[in-house]
Amino acid sequence: MMEPLGWRRGRPGRDGFTVPYRSRFADAATDRLFEAILQLRSADECYRFFEDLCTVGEVHALAQRLQVAELLRAGETYEHISARTGMSSATISRINRFLQFGADGYRLVLDRLDPTPPPHSD
Repeated sequence: MMEPLGWRRGRPGRDGFTVPYRSRFADAATDRLFEAILQLRSADECYRFFEDLCTVGEVHALAQRLQVAELLRAGETYEHISARTGMSSATISRINRFLQFGADGYRLVLDRLDPTPPPHSD
């Protein structure tokens, strides 16, 4: 029997061994959704699928969260991000917390979108 998708990913533990990653919302229906998304082959197909799946507001909210993660990674201040996106500082803070201490999903996607390392704040 195949494991749910949420069980497949792992990240290195302190001792260097991979610790299985278990998503807090993994279930059969969510696995099927992610399998469906992985079938999309172009931005046009993504627009078509997400237009049928989500409201305009839901898609914009997801896109805005990714934009905030990009701005945080680039070193922008909460004030600048809020002025640019209209997002509250509480939501920006939550995204920053996930960016720093979450499941590494933002980092994974941002690294693939822009492989240039982010600036270091020393």
